[in-house]
Amino acid sequence: MWRHGLAGSTASSRRFCLSATITTTRAAITSPRSLRSTFPRRALTTSPPSRRPLHPSSGPFEPLRPPSPSSLGSPRPARSYPRAQKWLRRTLILSALIGTGYLIDSQIYASGIARSLRTFGTGLLVAADYKLNFRPHPLPIIGSKTGIPELHRRSAERMSDLLRHNGGLYLKIGQAIAMQSAVLPPEFQKMFARMFDDAPQDKWELVEKVIKDDFGGRSVEEVFGVSFTGGDETKGVMEKTARASASVAQVHWARLPDGREVAVKIQKPEIERQIGWDLWAFKVVMRVYTWWFDLPMYSMVPFVTERLKLETDFENEARNSEVMRELINAEPSLRGRVYIPPVYPELSSKRVLTTEWIEGVRFNDKSDLTRPWRGGYGNYSPGVHGEQLPSPDMPALHRALRENPHQQWLKPERQSWRGPRGTGGLGVSPKDVMTTIVDLFSAQIFKFGVVHCDPHPGNMFVRRLPNGKPELVLIDHGLYVYMSDQFRHDYASFWKALMTFDNKKIAEIASSWGVRGAEMFASATLMRPYEGGDNKVQKEFLKAMKAKSASERNYEMQRRMKQGIRDMLADEEKWPKELIFISRNMRIVQANNANMGSPVNRIKIMGVWASRSLWQDKGLDWRERVRNAWKHLVFKGVLWASDAVWWFFRVKQLLGRGAGMEDEVEEKMREVAKEMGIELQHDVFAG
Repeated sequence: MWRHGLAGSTASSRRFCLSATITTTRAAITSPRSLRSTFPRRALTTSPPSRRPLHPSSGPFEPLRPPSPSSLGSPRPARSYPRAQKWLRRTLILSALIGTGYLIDSQIYASGIARSLRTFGTGLLVAADYKLNFRPHPLPIIGSKTGIPELHRRSAERMSDLLRHNGGLYLKIGQAIAMQSAVLPPEFQKMFARMFDDAPQDKWELVEKVIKDDFGGRSVEEVFGVSFTGGDETKGVMEKTARASASVAQVHWARLPDGREVAVKIQKPEIERQIGWDLWAFKVVMRVYTWWFDLPMYSMVPFVTERLKLETDFENEARNSEVMRELINAEPSLRGRVYIPPVYPELSSKRVLTTEWIEGVRFNDKSDLTRPWRGGYGNYSPGVHGEQLPSPDMPALHRALRENPHQQWLKPERQSWRGPRGTGGLGVSPKDVMTTIVDLFSAQIFKFGVVHCDPHPGNMFVRRLPNGKPELVLIDHGLYVYMSDQFRHDYASFWKALMTFDNKKIAEIASSWGVRGAEMFASATLMRPYEGGDNKVQKEFLKAMKAKSASERNYEMQRRMKQGIRDMLADEEKWPKELIFISRNMRIVQANNANMGSPVNRIKIMGVWASRSLWQDKGLDWRERVRNAWKHLVFKGVLWASDAVWWFFRVKQLLGRGAGMEDEVEEKMREVAKEMGIELQHDVFAG
């Protein structure tokens, strides 16, 4: 019984507990506060919490009803970024200014400002590189360990890239620097040798605008009387494609209605807008270099820039050409041997130069000069002595233009003198050609005092005369130097003193020009070692070079070269600036003679002209002229020694046992110069 009652009681108790638990749970579910107190908080957060309503609702739930604006509360202010906006505004303004400046520079100044900035950047980089690394031993950590030759190479490449990229007048500046590049390091000599290459030509539309601007808006057809379509057979014709293009201008062929064939030299349109900026940048860089490297270079810059500016003035070139034409026609020894093409002023302007068209062989084409003449006995090259060229088939040219107005070439190729197989040449003697060239430029320097300073092979043509002798045609008269009578007389006396080893006279004239180190200056003038002095400088240098490492010797050589420049330009006020361009003329003539095989004794010919000019100078008193005439006869007798030396080398050359005199002299000059700290390479002027 007890057990049964106990079991019943236990069951009743279980029912009561279960009922109480269910009641409690229901109460907890209906009461949130009771639920939070009954279960732990962690158990309640296992599912995502419900979102709080946007606003408390006091009434029944109404779905899809938007809240009223007043219930949203006051708006929060938007987040701002003042610093970012300020820099963005500055960037936009700066970009607009740069873009505007670029457009103005490119359209008005033909990128002159950008070219100047590029020049300053490259110039400062090269200067800093030399200031840092030009020393016998590199600086620790920051110094370059590649040595001085590598320093020269990378600097030369930087300068070459600058000149090529800027183009235009910068190529002329490079050529002006190349006048003195024979005393620069070999790496620079190789770079400057490329400054004489042809430049790309401008489009016809651009050069056509130059003609219109310079001739009052008249078209090319109106100015030259030509037709580009062949519609009017009474008109002449003109090629739109240039026959030659250089850094400043390009040349087009044309045949005028009156039968004249002309060369129309047209300045590239960007040159006029660039020249001011380019010359200013050149002056600034040279001023900085003069101060930075302590070299007396800037004193020459105004004279060089003036010559370069005149070279872009074709009216000046026309005047130079006519002056030289008159001087040669008045000189019996040159008349008939040298020809200057006439200028047609009615077809010329400041940027357009029209001259007679020349049919000839370029001086540096030795094969065409020397191959046998196939043009027939007694015949001669077309156009000699200014004779009008044979007329082309004009009806055929006009017909070709009607069929194809864009035809590139119209000029007839007059090659009958080459023979039926085209293997002939002018059949002239290299000795006769070179003698004419040396005579011409010796007369300019010592007698006329008017010097053509750009006698590279591209500016000289050769034609065959009826007697089989050569006629030399000289073109491109933009770069000239006019010597004063006093300087011309002193220079002739200096040359004669060099030939007679008159050291007292050499030192006297060099001192009057503000030059120290007369012996080095004498060697530079002769383009060969001067052997009449005591070689004091050379001996001191060789003594100082003993027991030095290769790097130290290289540094010492360059330092001596720098000191040599200072000595030669000791007094910048006295130093004749004309020597810059005269020395260039003589170096190119020397290189031309060497390239032709040294057929003439250049030094003797120049010495004779120097001596002759002293007694032919009409500005001297008659007594002095008589004395100079007697000295000239004695001088010519003394020159037999120079002839003997020349024939010695000539015989060796003909026998195949050595080079010509110019080659031997140049090699000797290089050896002596190298011992004195200078490496010479005259062949950089050959092209």
